[in-house]
Amino acid sequence: MVALDAFPVREPVSRRAYTCLRLRTRSGAVGYGECSRLSPADLGVLRGAIQGKEASSFESIRRGLTASSAALAGLDMAMLDLVGKFTNAPVYQVLGGPTRNQARALARIEGDTDDAVVAAILLARAAGHKAFLIPVPATHSPNHSATLLNATRQRLDRVRSAAGEGSDFVLDAAGKLTPGDASSLAAAFERLHLLWFDEPCPLSNLSAAYRIASESVTPVGFGRFAAEAGIFQNLLRSDAIDVVRPDLALHGITQSRRIAAVAEPYYVAVAPFHDGGPIATAAALNLAASLPNFFIQQVPFAADEQDRLMRARLAGDATETVKDGFLQLPRGPGLGIRVNEAAFTEYREREP
Repeated sequence: MVALDAFPVREPVSRRAYTCLRLRTRSGAVGYGECSRLSPADLGVLRGAIQGKEASSFESIRRGLTASSAALAGLDMAMLDLVGKFTNAPVYQVLGGPTRNQARALARIEGDTDDAVVAAILLARAAGHKAFLIPVPATHSPNHSATLLNATRQRLDRVRSAAGEGSDFVLDAAGKLTPGDASSLAAAFERLHLLWFDEPCPLSNLSAAYRIASESVTPVGFGRFAAEAGIFQNLLRSDAIDVVRPDLALHGITQSRRIAAVAEPYYVAVAPFHDGGPIATAAALNLAASLPNFFIQQVPFAADEQDRLMRARLAGDATETVKDGFLQLPRGPGLGIRVNEAAFTEYREREP
């Protein structure tokens, strides 16, 4: 490998930002990856580390580097893309898959009001989604569970009616609730058979996480804010988790596979968190196809047509096309996508 370039881009309406990476070899082959924001310092570290190395040597490059987890996650994707292209096989075959032929999709729904959430649900359902990550209503009164419970019940009643039969839901607290409020919600919605309750409280106290998991039959998911892999092991040993949520932008494909392997003996499912761009969606699908204990793949739902156009321009519209609640696996070599580099310039993030 001889060159690494970074292209920060931003979606025009949602303002979701991510950085596309392009990795070149001496022979001219190109691999693509994606990460969140990449500092000039991290880019410099990565450029120095890849010089003269083989595309299959990620582990030897990773050790001892001072670059951020996000930078390494993007490099991991790009190197695996190159390895797949060299072997003329999808990344999931390089990794020993596939374990499945398609991946169930989870649409992350955003909105500050019930009306906005319902409107996004209707759009996502029309786009083929059948499973939805629903935000818990904002609360300004911590430990006032009755008010929060009523607002959440009203929201869930409305979205279930809007989504129709055959739909599933994940309730997303984004780690913002107190353990008391989180326990109340988990118990109150047992009969709704949520897929799980996501990030019900901060992970600063594992005993609180265990209490929420043990006092209710509602499954709980943690991990999207966990930068250290050891946190997952502590959650599993404490029996405080039902769904493992490694963030693809922090852990990449390789580290996410390690986390999934640690979860497998505990019979815990894996639902990777992904809120970036379409290159990472392709990486997520290759990851999903390689995991025996994969459950469902979260993908960003671009509610605005301009954002959907940008994502399709970057990596083709087939990558994020959902049919009957499922995403199809990429079939081409590497990540299985054809990246349009002209979109890097068209949607480049401008300095404020």
